[in-house]
Amino acid sequence: MNYKRSDLDKKDILIIDDMADNLRVLSSLLTKEGYNVRKALNWQMALTACQTVLPDLILLDIMMPDVDGYEVCQRLKAWDITADIPVIFISALDDVFDKVKAFKVGGVDYIPKPFEFEEVLVRVQNQMVLRAAQLEILKLNAELEQRVKQRTWELEKALQKLQGEIASRQQLQSKLLDMVLHDSLTGLPNRFLFIKRLEKALHLAQQEANYQFAVLFLDCDRFKVVNDSLGHLVGDELLIAISRRLQACLTPADTLARLGGDEFGILLEKLTDISTAIQVAEQILQQLSLSFKLSRYEVFMNASIGINWGSKDYDQPEYLLRDADTAMYRAKALGRARYHVFDPAMYQEAIQLLDLENDLRRAVERQEFLIYYQPIISLNTGRISGFEALVRWQHPVRGLISPTEFIPVAEETGLINAIDKWVLQSACEQLCIWQAYSITPKNLTISVNLSAQLFSQPTLIAQIDQIITETKINPANLELEITESVIMENTNAVKAIIHQLKERNIKLIMDDFGTGYSSLSYLHSFPLNALKIDKSFVKIMQENQENMGLVPAMIGIAESMGMTVIAEGVETTEQLEKLRILNCGFAQGYLFSQPLEPQLVLKLIDAVPQW
Repeated sequence: MNYKRSDLDKKDILIIDDMADNLRVLSSLLTKEGYNVRKALNWQMALTACQTVLPDLILLDIMMPDVDGYEVCQRLKAWDITADIPVIFISALDDVFDKVKAFKVGGVDYIPKPFEFEEVLVRVQNQMVLRAAQLEILKLNAELEQRVKQRTWELEKALQKLQGEIASRQQLQSKLLDMVLHDSLTGLPNRFLFIKRLEKALHLAQQEANYQFAVLFLDCDRFKVVNDSLGHLVGDELLIAISRRLQACLTPADTLARLGGDEFGILLEKLTDISTAIQVAEQILQQLSLSFKLSRYEVFMNASIGINWGSKDYDQPEYLLRDADTAMYRAKALGRARYHVFDPAMYQEAIQLLDLENDLRRAVERQEFLIYYQPIISLNTGRISGFEALVRWQHPVRGLISPTEFIPVAEETGLINAIDKWVLQSACEQLCIWQAYSITPKNLTISVNLSAQLFSQPTLIAQIDQIITETKINPANLELEITESVIMENTNAVKAIIHQLKERNIKLIMDDFGTGYSSLSYLHSFPLNALKIDKSFVKIMQENQENMGLVPAMIGIAESMGMTVIAEGVETTEQLEKLRILNCGFAQGYLFSQPLEPQLVLKLIDAVPQW
């Protein structure tokens, strides 16, 4: 079979890509540049195209069915006819190992998708020039015996040209490697290069007894607020400014890397003790506390920093960064804008927290929860007016787990929504069961806590309606306890949900009043029925014999807004008497009863207790 060459004046390019859109765009653009462009969707079509006319250059995609780009390239290089045709990979795979593999199988260049056409054109032109030079050398070699003397000068020129192209390619590859290892926005080393530096430092610590180092993990505390309010362009400008300010706190021997988003890693080497790393962290916090004067805005920023003293006992460099990250989250939990030094116990706590999260996910699926009910007492009558539903977790191994331990995890993971809905359904069903007994007061209420996250669910009202319909309870007997964070959202959607609840005669209670950050103006604009005074204020009221702390003021606020007051954590008769003097409407606590299992509630009601 005779294999034809394309017209030497019009270079032939074969594009192999299973995406028709990619073929069409590249073909159109290259054709406009004067190239003869042919297209192939797979290996078989590419083989036929090469058998018809040998291309001068092949643009090859990696991700293709049946035979991928790597295999296509290997087959072309194994075939004598096409072995010398340059292959440029064009792929969405952007990992450094994918690029290395592309060069190993015979590719001469690698262009990541999405590509800039100007870049594609320059690289195609470079390879065409290089290909032309290679063909020219082959031709000169064929004629070398007959025209050695005449062609010596021409051969030297061709070799110089080839050497120039090789040097250009080496520069291009070096630039590509630099791009792979550095952050495109700040120019700092990226996570991959930072891990490599950590690996080197860990190896030195294992080899040299006097070599010590530390790893710092830094996360900006308010960056998302800036990004969301001022836009990504301002956010990018701020990140660049932060990176420069961080670099100014370090020595040339230190490594600063952008790990992603607003997270930075710092490697401090050749240290004598942990105090040096702490000094660097303190200097960084001080510098970041100063305002950033950007092109259009003045922005204030702070950060949380985790410090991990480098130990030679680590197996992997990633673990060094992981523990610094753990320490950073502890710094955030302690109030942000500070540093925290990693302690091995923190890792065990993190593992235990992860185990708890995994167990909690299974608990939601298996419904491993119980509800206990604590009576709420009317201080006017001294009798039970209702019950608060309190969820407990019956862990199959650890036993009964308090909500203070698992509710924060449930809120962080989003599992709180499913738990709250189950508690609401179960509590309403239980109220329906109690009301079937003649001894149960008709106006007995049930109080259920709802997480702030539920108020972002568009189906919340429909789900509450369905529960009321299924259980047939009177909505006026249902009380929903919400936290101040719900009111602080103050969105139109939250307001709409609260007004819809009021339209159904469902009572709304603000739980733990006084422990949050709500504004009284916000409080006034929401139709709440009652405020619950946190037990910490009730306790202070008893301890302070001269005055009653903030409780009188809280009761006054509630009365001025037409709300009733429920005092939590009442444990002594002295507390009860003081609350009655202050005209507090309702109370609950261990003085009256601890939370009870459902079957014990009827016994308590039947006893008709009086306080």
